[in-house]
Amino acid sequence: MSDTARNLSNRDRRFTYADYKAWELDEGERFELINGIAYAMSAPTDFHQAILVELSRQIANYLRGKPCKVRPAPYDVRLFYAEDESDDTVVQPDISVICDEKKRGSEGCRGAPDLVVEILSPSNTADEYVRKFNLYMKAGVREYWIVDPKSKSVQAFVLRDGAYTGTVYDADAPLNSSVLEGLSVSLHDAFES
Repeated sequence: MSDTARNLSNRDRRFTYADYKAWELDEGERFELINGIAYAMSAPTDFHQAILVELSRQIANYLRGKPCKVRPAPYDVRLFYAEDESDDTVVQPDISVICDEKKRGSEGCRGAPDLVVEILSPSNTADEYVRKFNLYMKAGVREYWIVDPKSKSVQAFVLRDGAYTGTVYDADAPLNSSVLEGLSVSLHDAFES
């Protein structure tokens, strides 16, 4: 573990994006920054990565020739972008879809993506359901999918009037995006990867 990683566990210290950029981490160490607090990220499982690749592939194929772009993790998303780098939230969703070209910077996404996909694992379940759910809603992420590999289901939330409304999809039904009109994802293919 790097010295930087050890120092990031101090929950009394608040960080900004400028701090985040300066962290010297060892190979494989990843952190997210949420409301100024650093959170370590564990390595994903093989099944997690297989789902990520298949969903990314399906979304990317659909988006070919369209203005929206898909970005798989690791990819920094600065939800509350500040040009002076004083923003204090940088997340790395498993999949981000950004339609506004102005939000795609060399360092990652500057603002809320249109679609965020998070794949649950034993170490991140509470984060995805509580902390990130509220964070993505507040930031204005228009559609948020929570993929549960254990139950082979997806909860898809759509932002309406500042709040998320959700629908549950299982592996037997295609997931039709509410934000990316015409996108239909085969969950069966994703969970059988």
